[in-house]
Amino acid sequence: MSVQIKPRILLTKTLSEDAQKRIESFDDIELIHWKDSSVIPRVDGLICTVTNKIDEEVIETAGDQLKVVSTMSAGYDHISIPALKSRSIPLGHTPDVFTDAVADLAVLLVLAAARRLREGISAVYNGDWKLWCPTRLLGCQLTDKTIGIIGLGRIGLATAKRLKPFLGSSGRIIYAEADVVIISCFLTEETRGMFDYEVFKKMKNSVILVNVARGSVINQPDLVRALSENRLGAVALDVTTPEPLSPDDPLLKFENVTVMPHIGYATAEAKAAQGNIVIDNLLAGIKGEKLPYRVEFD
Repeated sequence: MSVQIKPRILLTKTLSEDAQKRIESFDDIELIHWKDSSVIPRVDGLICTVTNKIDEEVIETAGDQLKVVSTMSAGYDHISIPALKSRSIPLGHTPDVFTDAVADLAVLLVLAAARRLREGISAVYNGDWKLWCPTRLLGCQLTDKTIGIIGLGRIGLATAKRLKPFLGSSGRIIYAEADVVIISCFLTEETRGMFDYEVFKKMKNSVILVNVARGSVINQPDLVRALSENRLGAVALDVTTPEPLSPDDPLLKFENVTVMPHIGYATAEAKAAQGNIVIDNLLAGIKGEKLPYRVEFD
């Protein structure tokens, strides 16, 4: 009597509580945790996050029996598509679950930058809260402001919907006209570093710049230069290069810069939904079935 070998699944990060319990409940797979960032040879499925670089070497080491990669993200710039394509290995992702969560955060960052939230909180906690002054920490209202959104995909459109009550104009916006610029596009070779010094020079010096996409869409040294020259009104970022950002990074010295630790996705609702999609993609791939949320290779 032959012994059936269980598929081996490599899990790089713990899933949300319910999803983790679900995947651990399967007795027909062998679950392996990637605790030391070493690659475990001979795995049939791989669940990863944006912090894991799944390149040619990782995929090669995983072995010829690798049937599916399932990433806990909508984007997949951390994964070598050519390596998967050449081996006909499907890639699953989670394109819809974070739309509302990231759009909510985008609006939060716009408002935080507009009303100088970082400086206000610092004043309270640093003992710099003085008596009332008519010109202290003057921010700006969004009423009748022009808002430009770069990347009108799911997140961009959801952000626009939330900001609609504030909009003073819509349609095709150029940088010189925008009071607020929100970046929500995918990171591609075309968008990498597209926000550089030349672009910043075209913007209003009162502009609010928000990035909820990927840090590398912005040329960060150029951003620091523009801030040093007072070319931007305020900047609010949920993503940076690198991540995590060092506490002594020059970007953090500016009082008009707010940086969040890449938490646009971080709601209980979104993580729970994501965990189940990641598992569903994985199980379909292991069985040779069509992935519910598959990345279509060109």
